[in-house]
Amino acid sequence: MAEVFHLKTPLLESINMSKRVGATVYLKMENAQPSGSFKIRGIGHLCQQLARHSKGVICSSGGNAGMAAAYAAQKMGVSATIIVPSSTPPLVVQRLHDQGATVRIVGKVWDDANTEALKLAETEGLTYVPPFDHPLLWEGHASMIAEVTASLGPSVKPGAVVVSVGGGGLLCGVIQGLKDVGWTDVPIVAMETVGAHCFNAAIKAGKLVTLDDITSEAKCLGAKTACKQAFDYSQSSKLTIISELVTDQQALHAIQTFLDEERVLVEMACGAALAAVYSGIIVRLQNEGRLPALLGPLLMIVCGGSTINMEQLTNLKHKLQS
Repeated sequence: MAEVFHLKTPLLESINMSKRVGATVYLKMENAQPSGSFKIRGIGHLCQQLARHSKGVICSSGGNAGMAAAYAAQKMGVSATIIVPSSTPPLVVQRLHDQGATVRIVGKVWDDANTEALKLAETEGLTYVPPFDHPLLWEGHASMIAEVTASLGPSVKPGAVVVSVGGGGLLCGVIQGLKDVGWTDVPIVAMETVGAHCFNAAIKAGKLVTLDDITSEAKCLGAKTACKQAFDYSQSSKLTIISELVTDQQALHAIQTFLDEERVLVEMACGAALAAVYSGIIVRLQNEGRLPALLGPLLMIVCGGSTINMEQLTNLKHKLQS
């Protein structure tokens, strides 16, 4: 069997979050992946399948997908070109260079970078690595749910799963994983920040919509249109997906609280999911009867993030708290 590029990550119980929710909270620590986020699961899997004998890979990314593509390419001994939008922090550009990738800065938001990546894939004969919209990605991401079932044991099933949504790749992977283990009745709380809320906007409109711009500081949630599969899942009567929004300030508060209580620094995109607990959304959904009183533990996917350090956190505080 070909080597996999991702690690089996820890599943940790959070005493502090459990107190807030009134039920056991487990954290799936995807921040511990070698590329810094869950993305290496799907992107590693896709690269194994499609890029073994490639001239090189090309990926459009504001951070985490690019880091995963660069990591996988380096392990496979192929070149990586990462196209990033101008909103990408210098920290990420440097980390991509450190992974041996060629970095090009194109456009203002991810969608601009992606147009360029598709063009270069065509003209230069490179293998295009999509950041969130591909069945092989979802298949790879599903492995985290298989790990959760192994960690929890046969008699324990989550009461709900909380995920961040950008383009919807993680959501599709989690749903794929839940299907694989027979947990499709487990509700999913899908979290986004206002200003990067393409999935929530699609659900409200009853069709896929394209946001005019990404105004949230959670740049890694910054796809202007969600993937069709994520939207189709939201319309399925067989699944319970609850879409919720938080402000950038709530996401920032979540990453600061998580750093204080769990001693782990994650990025704003991940803060959107953590805010489901820290801003009381889980408890509110239970009070409203939209989420049942948790019969099993709450599973939080800590998706991680490579776009954060203490300097970046300080910048966010100045921007959002002034």
